[in-house]
Amino acid sequence: MPMKQLGSLAVHAPSLTPQTIQITPSTCHDLSLFKDILKEYRKLDDTIVMRLNRANARMRDQDRVQTLNENQTLQDQACDHIWRELVANWKRRTQLVGYCVDVMDQSLIEKRSHLDEGTQSPAARRKTQGEIYEEEVKHRLIRNESTVEDIVRNRSIAAFNARCQYFVPPRTDAEARKMWDSALR
Repeated sequence: MPMKQLGSLAVHAPSLTPQTIQITPSTCHDLSLFKDILKEYRKLDDTIVMRLNRANARMRDQDRVQTLNENQTLQDQACDHIWRELVANWKRRTQLVGYCVDVMDQSLIEKRSHLDEGTQSPAARRKTQGEIYEEEVKHRLIRNESTVEDIVRNRSIAAFNARCQYFVPPRTDAEARKMWDSALR
């Protein structure tokens, strides 16, 4: 019988079988869906302190059962584990926001070029202008998520640094290192 996760662990721990979400242009045009996906991806950041506590406890439990890497303390290993999860989530969210900004940019270009053709009736032009305005609002909201991402990331790194004071991200992941450095500024 498989072990079932109960309590807050079931709610806040990552899924054992991660769900793959297919992002399409329609995902970007549906702001509710877009925000729901970001909300799901931000769960790790929202529970960072609890996750650090749990990772540390899990490493202690593993140490009782087996010998872990002697080059790292349990705290270092817990921090490394959470760091890898954080970075993976940050990359997914950055890709999602970037993709949707590009989709909205392309949509605006197409609508503006269609409007510039001048072959539409006045009613069709007004309709297209309304669609352009709607796309611009969506574009602005999606772009604002980049700023929110910076805030969420900085808050997570601050909590992470409070708990993992001596942790330094591996130099092998340049993108993660860049995220770390920008948050510390």
